[in-house]
Amino acid sequence: MSTNAGPTDPDEGRRHLGKHDADRDRLGDHGIDRDPHPDSGADPVDERDRDRLGERRAINDPRDHLVEREREAFGGVKIGSAFFGWLTAVGTTVLLTALAGAVSALVGGATNSNVAEQALQDPQSAGIIGGIVLAVILFIAYYCGGYVAGRMARFNGVRQGVAVWVWAVVIAIVVAVIGVITGSQLGVMSSFPQIPDLGNLTTPGIIAALVALVVTLVAAILGGLAGMRFHRRVDRASLIDTP
Repeated sequence: MSTNAGPTDPDEGRRHLGKHDADRDRLGDHGIDRDPHPDSGADPVDERDRDRLGERRAINDPRDHLVEREREAFGGVKIGSAFFGWLTAVGTTVLLTALAGAVSALVGGATNSNVAEQALQDPQSAGIIGGIVLAVILFIAYYCGGYVAGRMARFNGVRQGVAVWVWAVVIAIVVAVIGVITGSQLGVMSSFPQIPDLGNLTTPGIIAALVALVVTLVAAILGGLAGMRFHRRVDRASLIDTP
């Protein structure tokens, strides 16, 4: 009694080898690489596919197009946002000016000196210090105003900052015109920002006014950009794929 342990025909063995070689060649033609390190646990084909997919998502992410469409639809100068930014700037100016006056009084009381008398004795130094303090106050105030406008409007932070500054100039002109028409009858108007009397302006006064205009404009623009950056951070965070 004999048993058959396996195929004994040489032709059948060659057919099996040829089929194996054909399968291997076909896999190679389709660009499927064998992993030279089978124990690494990583598939290089899948990694390349994931990289290419990530690049396509970064380039063609629909959120990018949505942000652009929102900018086209809701961008531009927002008069209301700029107005509230101007109100913020005026309120901050009043608060910081009062704070500076209180600090000056405290310093004078602590040193047993009269600030007004020192200013009369050395008006040049007092003028320089006062100008620096005023410039800092205006910068902080209009930075806050620009930030409020940029945060409210979301887009075009530079334009919102410029709009805050324009509101300040327009209000100052309106107050000056009302003051000329009514004279001193409306004392409440003196609390609003006003344009200095051109007849009493000196060269240092003109320079100080120009510096104030430049400082407030730059501060409002920087504040508008800072307020807009919050929304850009939100947009970038929404582009990150959640695991």
